[in-house]
Amino acid sequence: MKKRLLLPPKYPDGQERQPYPVKLMQHQETSHELAQKINHIVATYPATAAMLEEIAHLVGVATDADCCCLVTVTDEESTQTTTANWCSDEFLGMPLPDQMFSAERFLMELPVLQCAVEPRNIDEISIIRNSLAIGCQHLPLPIKAVLAIPTRFGGKNNGVIALIKFEAHDWHESEKHILKAVETSCAIAFSQVQQAQLISFQQQYLQKNNQHQSLIKQLTILSRSNLELTQMLQLAIASTAECLQADRGLLILLKYTDPLFRTPVKKQVPQAKADVVSEWRRDNISHAESISSSFSLSDCGLCQKVFLDAGKPVIINDYADLQDSTSVAPLFAITELPAVLLMPLENQGKILGFLVLQQAVARNWQQAELNLVEMVCAQVSNAIIQSKTLRQVQTLVDDRTAKLQSSLELQSRLHEKMRQHVDQLRELNQLKDEFMSNISDRLRYPLTNMMMSIKNLRLPGIPPERQVKYLEILENECAKEINLINDLLTLQKLESEQEPPQVENIDLNARIKNLSTSLTKKFADKGLSIKLDITKEPLKLQTELESFDRILQELLNNAYTYSDRDTIIHLHASHQVDQLVDQVMIKVTNIGRGISEEEATYIFDRFRRGRGGRWTPGTGLGLALVKSLVQHLNGAIAVESNPIPDSQLSEICFTLTLPQFSDESTPYSDSD
Repeated sequence: MKKRLLLPPKYPDGQERQPYPVKLMQHQETSHELAQKINHIVATYPATAAMLEEIAHLVGVATDADCCCLVTVTDEESTQTTTANWCSDEFLGMPLPDQMFSAERFLMELPVLQCAVEPRNIDEISIIRNSLAIGCQHLPLPIKAVLAIPTRFGGKNNGVIALIKFEAHDWHESEKHILKAVETSCAIAFSQVQQAQLISFQQQYLQKNNQHQSLIKQLTILSRSNLELTQMLQLAIASTAECLQADRGLLILLKYTDPLFRTPVKKQVPQAKADVVSEWRRDNISHAESISSSFSLSDCGLCQKVFLDAGKPVIINDYADLQDSTSVAPLFAITELPAVLLMPLENQGKILGFLVLQQAVARNWQQAELNLVEMVCAQVSNAIIQSKTLRQVQTLVDDRTAKLQSSLELQSRLHEKMRQHVDQLRELNQLKDEFMSNISDRLRYPLTNMMMSIKNLRLPGIPPERQVKYLEILENECAKEINLINDLLTLQKLESEQEPPQVENIDLNARIKNLSTSLTKKFADKGLSIKLDITKEPLKLQTELESFDRILQELLNNAYTYSDRDTIIHLHASHQVDQLVDQVMIKVTNIGRGISEEEATYIFDRFRRGRGGRWTPGTGLGLALVKSLVQHLNGAIAVESNPIPDSQLSEICFTLTLPQFSDESTPYSDSD
């Protein structure tokens, strides 16, 4: 930057606002008065470069110099060199040089230099020369003559006062006397400026140290929190970038092609994919949405340096100053953010990824900042490993828990199956006992009647009418035995053989009328009647006649058996279309004892008979035979029991559904 040249000073009191004399002899100012004015400035002005510029103005005017230059000298890293220049009015309007001279060039072209006092040693001469090289680089004209004096404070050199002429000049003793007179006051001014810089540096150091400590504490708290890893990493990179006043922060994790890869002793770049998992940027930093957040490690020479240099960080103060043409992944936007600090995330010799800080302007990364970022990387690496370990442990625990739960569920299912099997065996045993008892009765009772009829027929002298009666008993009981055996054989045949039904066209309404007529007398003996609800037009049906008649007969016999006395049995037949299939629906409804939900689930099983109030003698084969015949005809049958209000009876309805035409029939499963 070009230094501004000082304009005439302005003082608070009227006397000091008066213009300074151009020439020393006109003002009759003594060196003592000049030193007092400098002391006044030191006492009233803040200890900054502006104070030194006011002093340079006073000294320059008092000595009639073309320019006066004040430069602080320090050997402390915490303080910086401060320069203050003043030029006379005739040089204020001159343009400054486009390029400042380098220190080396200035020392090579150094003009005639005189010292106001004899230098104590060769170091003072070096201090004067170096100070002039630093403080006089922005002057408008080449320097021709210099009169300088070093200042000392506390036994050390702390600055240089230089009078400059842009033409050849022979310095007088009066000018040297003035420099000697103001040396002490200027030394105090230099000391105060350096002290102010030191205090400011220490305050900044303490502030940064507090920020660094706060960052480490914050990251420690984050590592102990229950946040997800992605949330924790985002907070970590945001806090670190803001603490170090970076413009952008990135957290990049590597996914190696070889999952067992460890950083080898030899310099080797592994095959890996880099993914940006967290990013923070200042609001004024643009973001290119089109740039991918992933890249191959082989495409970024910047990241490869970490592997080629034994895991050391990559520090770039300004990418434009690099001599080599290192390739950089596009997502780093190295042109817009040329200052880069790339610190590896490492754990037990394996590089997990990188923490990247970037700056939009050139930046000199300090050692304290590097140490802080290294500590942050250590905590982030531990958090990543801890998260992966916990995830692996959690996965293992979940897997073991799932297996244990599956085992317990399997045991529970096996136990339930075993219990069901035991219940089924118990029920089967009960059914077997009932069946054996029932079948024994059903076989023994007709046989007993037949034996008794045969014995009576053998008796001598039996009247003819008695013989006819015994023969009828013998015929009826024999028919019962034959029907029972036929039912068992039919059930066995239907379950073991899948023969297609022998269909024929029948008039459904006529078959229903004929069957109901044949049962009218039998039903009337119990006070029952059959009410038909059929269409007036003939209803055609293609089905197996024998099976259909047996189904309808068994349903009506079942209604007869379980109907309450003096009630009506309704028989309804109609046509319906379900899913573009023509069907015939027949409903047989009677009034009697209700069927429980449990009994409805097994009412069509063989050897099942009504329980409680619904128990009646029989083999328990009727409804089982009905279901088998219905399935044989590719139909379906269902039962429902609806209680009658204010009564202990229920309305029981058996619904039979058959395909009207054989070519549209679809076999029904047991669940239909």
